[in-house]
Amino acid sequence: MKIGVFTALFGQRSLEETLDYVAASGVEMVELGTGNYPGTPHCDPDKLLGNAAAQKKLLKAVESRGLAISALSCHGNPLHPDKAFAKANHEVHRKTVQLAGQLGIGVVINFSGCPGDSPSSTKPNWVTCPWPPDYSEILEWQWKKCVIPYWKEEAKFAESYGIKIAFEMHPGFCVYNVDTMLKLRKACGDTIGCNFDPSHLFWNGVDVCAAIRKLGASIYHVHAKDCKVDSLNTAVNGCNDAKSYADEINRSWIFRTVGYGHDAQTWKDIVSNLKLVGYDYVLSIEHEDSLMSVNEGFQKAVSFLKDVVISEQAGEMWWA
Repeated sequence: MKIGVFTALFGQRSLEETLDYVAASGVEMVELGTGNYPGTPHCDPDKLLGNAAAQKKLLKAVESRGLAISALSCHGNPLHPDKAFAKANHEVHRKTVQLAGQLGIGVVINFSGCPGDSPSSTKPNWVTCPWPPDYSEILEWQWKKCVIPYWKEEAKFAESYGIKIAFEMHPGFCVYNVDTMLKLRKACGDTIGCNFDPSHLFWNGVDVCAAIRKLGASIYHVHAKDCKVDSLNTAVNGCNDAKSYADEINRSWIFRTVGYGHDAQTWKDIVSNLKLVGYDYVLSIEHEDSLMSVNEGFQKAVSFLKDVVISEQAGEMWWA
């Protein structure tokens, strides 16, 4: 298992400065954002597609520092009911798939997206309950008319470039838990899989290791991000929380650096279960801890994960 980082975290630094810093910190892989929500601080498809010299320069910058690219990420909403927004996100996704193929990177990360409740909608409509019946009708329309047809076509497109699409299961989008992930994979084939981010599952009360067992071979990439559920606030309001991320003291949960939401044993169990289902690729740090600076959160995450991964490797050697 390798330690990586999603470099959107270092958007204020140049690519070279970022690579120098993360390599010196003991990271082995980098995940690069190509647009949509992550932006393009280090990897712009418009500048790289079909440009052999620019691609060679990018790969040399990464590989000369002993690093490798784990994935390209274009988290967005290509199903957005705003047609202009959806088209822009769709185009970034396709360019990212094409660029990944040209660079020899096997995984592209995205969100599944979320449409509205009808062809005339202007905003996404994320359904969280089956009743009143309107909501079940919305879900049926979304999946049959939007989600499955769109991703069937995109799975074919990605397959033609030898690329796997890894969805981050995220509330607010149609794929947000194990059931919805496997539902879309069943409909679209194994080009579709998962970018497993435990942080979004923790605050929904999911047993993360049970989720790993169920997802199995559909896990194509992993984010190392934690979440702290506030027992005092959830005792009053439950876990669904639309308060601002900046209102930490009143929220039911907040994102944390790994080790600050759950202890080392929990993360060792996560790594062990990933290995049990055949995943032995990367733990890509995604730092969104509002209580820590970029550097503090990143360095603590690297140190924490090194101990977790080394402990697992030591155990593996003992069993061998």
